[in-house]
Amino acid sequence: MMIHVGFYYDVKPGNEKKFEEIFGQVKTYLTNEEGFVSAVLYRRTDEPLSYLILSEWESIEHYKKFVTSKSFKEVTESARDILSRKPYNRVFVVQKAD
Repeated sequence: MMIHVGFYYDVKPGNEKKFEEIFGQVKTYLTNEEGFVSAVLYRRTDEPLSYLILSEWESIEHYKKFVTSKSFKEVTESARDILSRKPYNRVFVVQKAD
């Protein structure tokens, strides 16, 4: 069973490029995480300061291991100053059809 996780972020004006650079660094780091499949960054056209990072994981356990890791905490702390509000996420479970 695969899962998709949507991480929702709103950045302060003028910090869009910095946020996008941080995403690139995080994505590079994630390629070495066990259970990580992919991640894509989306930017809203109607709210250009709002972003979605859609990630795919092999299991909920792999995802939970990542979000409780020291590395995840360090990344989220480093981006805190450029965010306009607290980020949030949603987990979507994907079941394969038989």
